[in-house]
Amino acid sequence: MDVIVGTAGHIDHGKTALVRALTGIDADRLPEEKHRGITIDLGFAEMSFGDVHFGFVDVPGHERFVKNMLAGASGIDVVLLIIAADEGVMPQTREHFDICRLLGVKTGLIALTKTDLVDDETLELAKLDATELVAGSFLENAPVIPLSSKTGIGIDSLKQALALTASHMPARDSRFVTRLPIDRSFSVKGFGAVVTGTLVSGRISEGDEVELLPSRTKVRVRGVQTHGKTISSAESGRRVAVNLGGISHSKVERGMVLSEPGILKPTQIVDTEIELLASAGKPLRSRNRIRVHINTTEALARVQILNDKSEIGPGEKDFAQIRFETPVTAAMDERFIIRSYSPQATIGGGRTIDVSATKHRRKDMANIRNFLTKLIIAGRDSVATVNILIEAAGPAGVRLSEIQRRTALNQGAVSEAIQSALAAHFAVDIGGTYVESRAFQELTKSVETAVGQFHSREPLAKGMSRGALRDRIFEFLPIETFHAVLSNLESSGRLAIDHETVRLTGHSAVLSPENAALRDKLSGIYRSARLEVPKLDEALETAIAGTTSTKPEARKIFQMFLDSREIVKVTDEFYFTKRVLDDLTELLKQFAATTDRSIDVPKFKEIAGVSRKYAIPLIEYLDRERITRRVGDKRIIL
Repeated sequence: MDVIVGTAGHIDHGKTALVRALTGIDADRLPEEKHRGITIDLGFAEMSFGDVHFGFVDVPGHERFVKNMLAGASGIDVVLLIIAADEGVMPQTREHFDICRLLGVKTGLIALTKTDLVDDETLELAKLDATELVAGSFLENAPVIPLSSKTGIGIDSLKQALALTASHMPARDSRFVTRLPIDRSFSVKGFGAVVTGTLVSGRISEGDEVELLPSRTKVRVRGVQTHGKTISSAESGRRVAVNLGGISHSKVERGMVLSEPGILKPTQIVDTEIELLASAGKPLRSRNRIRVHINTTEALARVQILNDKSEIGPGEKDFAQIRFETPVTAAMDERFIIRSYSPQATIGGGRTIDVSATKHRRKDMANIRNFLTKLIIAGRDSVATVNILIEAAGPAGVRLSEIQRRTALNQGAVSEAIQSALAAHFAVDIGGTYVESRAFQELTKSVETAVGQFHSREPLAKGMSRGALRDRIFEFLPIETFHAVLSNLESSGRLAIDHETVRLTGHSAVLSPENAALRDKLSGIYRSARLEVPKLDEALETAIAGTTSTKPEARKIFQMFLDSREIVKVTDEFYFTKRVLDDLTELLKQFAATTDRSIDVPKFKEIAGVSRKYAIPLIEYLDRERITRRVGDKRIIL
């Protein structure tokens, strides 16, 4: 079992000395640290006790180096809150404690160091001071262990307490994609770029192709180490050093993240829940500039408070949108710390909710707050979270890749949640896009309503054109959704669909007596004309002569003939009845049976009994219908 322990506490309270007493490793690695006797940057050490492997992250306690402390605190499982018995709780003790609480650290211990320098009464006062600090927090019932790194008193007790704490920790969640926030980058001669960090989720192995975010650079894992030992792969919860191929270490810096390629994307707008410390002194207001520490990243941002007051008061918690000045890499339900821009001080923290947010309009505030509340309630329930994202996507739906990007869940976890949604009929699968069933049904109702309204407006039309229907309801939706809705309505017998039109099943044109008479007149014109038909406009004018009907009405009735194929279009001007064209085809076949099947235009005119005015359009129509085929100046009857 691997457990990451992070130290926290005021400067010179003995954090590094205690780590050295526990592990035998001096976590101060920089010459300046040794010269000045203080920790400036992160230090690392390890210890095995029983079947537990502890990785220690030693953080600086000086207020000037809080941002370095934050880079190390983001990945810890257990906090070791260190308070010197001769000084008690000090300003950075409180700030580090607040940071650990805001980062959602669930467990920890309290070490009272330098007990060799105080008497019993002072030690008791230090214990009371520590108890008062953590009252009502996650450390309220944590062991308080007096010790001395110098004499060794209490060190064994602390090791046992750490082992007991580790034994009660839950198993690590294996549902998330690989993410390694980078806290150091350097070059090793003969190996090239090396990065270190705490693997917060997933697995990283030698030979893996990974992506460096937010630059989105593809790199290869040449090797993996943990505390100086080469391993083939590492699981989440371990301190690792990763040798990268394909990039110079100068292109890598603290705050970047290694992840599986093509899943996570950099973002600059994130919806969050922010808790402002009671000690913040003044409200956090919309447009305030802040410093955000998330994982190992420090980024400048402005905040937009998502409530009517546009502010969060000291000691309050509410929704806010963070708009970063530069791209960052974040996942859902990730903890962060906010510090004031100037002077720099920790004023609060929170957790990410939607890392794919967009700027919100004030009129949408109620819906946004409802959506964010649902995601908070869902917590780490992947099925509930995926259902919420599907619901929020509406008729546009959401793809698996988008769900992964927003949740950082691995493909297996997302697929399992989606299958649950499909099995419960909560969602439908449209070619890999998942649409909530209610939204899908609303689309089908909208289609039926639109087609029904079209029939009311155009009772003589065969149906509504597919293009007009798509433009009206599906203009901003994927074409696959349009096809899926139509297919569903057709298979259920509610719509009749052809290549060009859509109509309600059972719909047929209802003609008034006047329109029925007009239909009969038009039909008679074309039947009697046979192959010597008038131009369309002439036919329409003849049909309405002596009636109250209009030319547009006549054209709609004529369209009924075309829809039923009773009349066939040959050119834009000439239309013929289907029966006459069939008769002409039969005449040609009879002629072909007695000759070499070859005819020219004069012969065609003779067979059809028409002038060249009709012969050319008709024979070109027969070519298109593959009844004849042109060869030079002649046609072959097929």
